[in-house]
Amino acid sequence: MKAIAQERRRFGYRRLHVLLRREGFEVNHKRLFRLYRQERLTVRRRGGRKRSTGTRAPMMIPLRPNERWSLDFVADQMTDGRRFRILAIDDDCTRECVALVAETLLSGVKVARELDRLLAERRRPKMIVSD
Repeated sequence: MKAIAQERRRFGYRRLHVLLRREGFEVNHKRLFRLYRQERLTVRRRGGRKRSTGTRAPMMIPLRPNERWSLDFVADQMTDGRRFRILAIDDDCTRECVALVAETLLSGVKVARELDRLLAERRRPKMIVSD
């Protein structure tokens, strides 16, 4: 059993328990954990939730049109099962919908192209936010 434990060093002891059971070894998971610790193997820790560092400044309230636009993606499904996404670009001061783009495949290139088109038509906003 030690040889198998050394062979499977890259797995956590829970994974090792599953592999040993598949090979026909009936091992109590507590005993396996004890052996795992005696061999000074370490249990791999899963990565936790990523949190932002620092404090965020409060977002300013737009007082004039074109100060801040918001980008939002909405997804839905047709009756035949095909999915589509809608990019909604809103002016936060006037609550005007500046643009709606509906596509089955909405890539970053299409989003950039639509923003370039809007900037050619309208005045450039001071800020663009996305949630």
